[in-house]
Amino acid sequence: MIKNTLYTLLILCQPFFSWAQMSDIETKAFIDSEDSLLKILPRVCFSKKESNRFEANKTLLSYWNSILQNEKSMQYAFDSLKSKKYVSIINAPDNKFRLITWNLFKDDGTFAYFGFLQVNTSKTVRKSLFKKEATQSYEVYALNDKSGGIKNPESYIGEPTKWFGMLYVDVIKTNEDDYTLIGWDGNDKLTQRKFIDVLYFKSNGIPTFGKDLFKVPGKFVKRMMFEYATEVAMSLKYNEERKQIIYSHLAPNSIDPTLEGQFQYYGPDGSFDALTLKKGKWYQEMDIDIRKLKDKNDNAKRPNVNKQTPIYKP
Repeated sequence: MIKNTLYTLLILCQPFFSWAQMSDIETKAFIDSEDSLLKILPRVCFSKKESNRFEANKTLLSYWNSILQNEKSMQYAFDSLKSKKYVSIINAPDNKFRLITWNLFKDDGTFAYFGFLQVNTSKTVRKSLFKKEATQSYEVYALNDKSGGIKNPESYIGEPTKWFGMLYVDVIKTNEDDYTLIGWDGNDKLTQRKFIDVLYFKSNGIPTFGKDLFKVPGKFVKRMMFEYATEVAMSLKYNEERKQIIYSHLAPNSIDPTLEGQFQYYGPDGSFDALTLKKGKWYQEMDIDIRKLKDKNDNAKRPNVNKQTPIYKP
C-alpha cells in the first residue's frame, strides 16, 4: 500500500509574476489540460501493475511537457491537482520559480521521482543612466531522478538532469541567491527520509541542487538528511517568526549500541533541534525549547523494535 505521506502537500500556490493577463480562451485551454492530467494521474498512482504505472507516467510526462512550454502556465495554479494531492506544486516566495514534483511507487517498496522546474528568467537591463528596460523570459527544466545511484546524498550536487529526486513540500528564501527546500522520500519498506535541500542558480542561469549552507559541527554537507522508520512521523518545518527550521531529534528505540545506524529503529525521542538562519547560512542548535510551538507530530512515538523486521539481527 502506498504510504499516506506520499501525497502530503503543505503549501498553496501564490500568484505569479505579471506576464500579460491570460485571455478566456487561454484559461479554458489550461483547464482542459488540467482535466487531462487528472484523468491520467490515478493510473500513475494506483494501477496494480508497476509496468502500467510507468506506462501511464510516460503519458503524464508528455502532457506536462506540452503544457509547460507555454510561459503563461506559471500563472495557472492547477488547483484541482493540489486538492486531489496527486502532485506537489510549490512556489518560491519571490516568484522566481515553481517546482512541480510527484512520485511513483515501485513494487520493491522504493519510489521513482519526477518533476519540472519552471523559472522566471526575466531581467531588468539598464540601457542608460536614466533608462531601464525589462525583458520577460522563461525556462522550464525536466527533473531527471538519479537518486538510486547516489551513495552519499548529503554531499551530492546535481543539476536538473542529475537530480536527487524527492517530493518537495516547502521552499524558503534563504538569501539573495539561495533557496532552501524541504522534501520527503519514501526510500524503501523499512525507512523513509526527509531532506533539507538547497536550490540556487549558477552565473549561467543553470539551476543546481545542493550547496554548502549548513554549519553543522563535524559535518560538511550540501543538504541534510533525516532517516527514520516507515511507520512513525517526524516533525520538520520552518518557523518564520524564529527564522528556524525546527525538527524532531531522531534516535534508536533502545540504548542497545548495535542499533546505532539501523534507521528502521529510529524515531523522535521527544527533543528538538533546529537550524537557525543567520546571514544566509543555517546554523545547527541542539535541544531547543519549543513548548509553545508543538503540533500533533511532536509527540510521535519511536518504532517498536519487537514489531519490526530488521535488515539483519543485531
